[in-house]
This record gives sequence, structure tokens and C-alpha cells, in this order.
Amino acid sequence: MKILVADDDLISRTLMQRTLQKLGYEVVLAENGRIAAEMLTQTDGPRLAILDWMMPELDGPGLCRELRRLQQEDRYIYIVLLTSKQSTEDVVAGLEAGADDYITKPCQPGELAARLHAGRRILSLEENLVQAREEMRYRATHDSLTAIWNRASILSLVRSELDRSVRDNKPTSILLCDIDHFKQVNDNHGHLVGDIVLKEVAKRLTSTVRSYDAVGRYGGEEFLALLSNCDEPNLKARCEHIRAAVADTPIMAGIEELSVSVSIGAVTCQRWYRRLPIEHVLARADAALYKAKADGRNRTVIAEMLPAA
Repeated sequence: MKILVADDDLISRTLMQRTLQKLGYEVVLAENGRIAAEMLTQTDGPRLAILDWMMPELDGPGLCRELRRLQQEDRYIYIVLLTSKQSTEDVVAGLEAGADDYITKPCQPGELAARLHAGRRILSLEENLVQAREEMRYRATHDSLTAIWNRASILSLVRSELDRSVRDNKPTSILLCDIDHFKQVNDNHGHLVGDIVLKEVAKRLTSTVRSYDAVGRYGGEEFLALLSNCDEPNLKARCEHIRAAVADTPIMAGIEELSVSVSIGAVTCQRWYRRLPIEHVLARADAALYKAKADGRNRTVIAEMLPAA
């Protein structure tokens, strides 16, 4: 594990470096508090730090305060103050400045190893908590089967994007994509094959949009795609690209090869001067999707552009 040692005394730095290297640490050195602050606040900076109390430019307690002020979310730095001060008042001052622990000079290797091991346990616990939180956040925002945005999340993204389109006066297009004859897939091949089809269609839809667009599972076999800064002249080509990505290549489900297509209802919102309800926008896309189904499926119908207010 990487650890930073900040000490203005060259001999002290070197001795501490050798001790830590024997304990298995990758050691990074800083000769004053300001350099240490720059190194510790880097994205890939050390998560463990031993700071001498007395340093030029920025002393140990001052560096603790600065690090806690600049601390990045999900990236805690465990700080040990190295000091010759032993009074209770000094210890309290160091801990209140943001240090997690302290060790007095001259320090014994065994005590140093034990205190750093305690710090590593705390950092490990934090990493586990962050990972658990991110997993919970992912499960709350993504569809468990297809691993794309779930209904609530994609609708939230649509609302935000429509607000942005009003603010920036730029077009936004919304697509409702429905798998054609999906009930027949489940009835003829079983729900496990149906799940394979849903996952593959979601994968193909996601692969055809730009990184700043979004695709979510709207419900059942229906997907919603949000295309930012996409006007009506470009929408037809975008929809055709998405439709073809699904229909042109059969989906393999075990030994079965299935021809699958989608029908698309699309609408573009632009030249807005006031915000229209999301329900109004989705209703127009849904009506276009219904027409695409009625006209024979495996096609796109684009609703008339929403007019300016």
C-alpha cells in the first residue's frame, strides 16, 4: 500500500522510509506540508499519511485541516501525526485538527506497524461501505434483468433533459421502442429465452446511442431512448440505425436463432419557450409507436414536432 511521509528533515525522512519499506509499504516523500497537500489531494494519491508536526509552509495540524477541508467524497485519507509533543493539550489539538492518530518520536517499528495496521483496517471498512452503497445505488437505478436504467431513472433523466432543452434552446428526441410479437417469443420458446431476447435488445439499443444519450427499460418489452441534441431532420436516420441494429442480426438463444425486430415511436421537442409536461411528450411518442405497430411493425413513426409555445 502507498503511504506518504512528510518531514522537512532529510535524515528523519530517510529513516522512516526505510522502516516503512521493511513493513511492505510503497513510500512517497514530501519535504514540506504544501508539497504533501498537493500529493495527497491527487486522485491516485496515497490514502495513508505520516505527517511531522513541525514543517515549513504548512505544519502537521494545518495540513490536517486543509486535507479535511479538501477531502474528496469516497476517498478518506488516514493521517498519523508524528511529534515530540506529549502533553494532553497538544494531542487533543492534533486530533481536533483532523488527525486520526499520533505517534511520538522516536517511534518504535512495532508500534508504528500496529498503528498503521489499524488505519488500513479503517480504510478497508470504508471501501467496503462505499462499495455496498454503490451496489445499492446501482440496484435502485438499474433494471435487474437488462442492466440498463429502470423506469423511474430513465423518466428522471428525461425530465432533466427536457429542462435542459428549454434552458439551452436545443432539441431533444425521445423514442419508445417495443419488441414486436414478444408474447409469441415467450409462448413458443419460454420465458428464459424471452429474458435472453430482452437482454440482447437492451444491449443493442445501448450500443447504438452516444455515450451522453440514455436507454432505459420503460416496462415489459418496451424501452425508452433519450437522444440529446437530436433534431427532427436527424431523427429518422438515428431511428433507422437503432431499428436495423435489432432486426438485421438474429439473436442466438442457445441453439435457437430468433429473428427479432422493434417498432419505434419517436418525437422531437425543440424551439421551446416554456416547459411542457413529460406526460404530453410521452403520449405523443406512444401514439406514434401505436401507429408503427398498426402499420405492420418493424418500422419507425415520427410524431409531428412539438410546436413552440
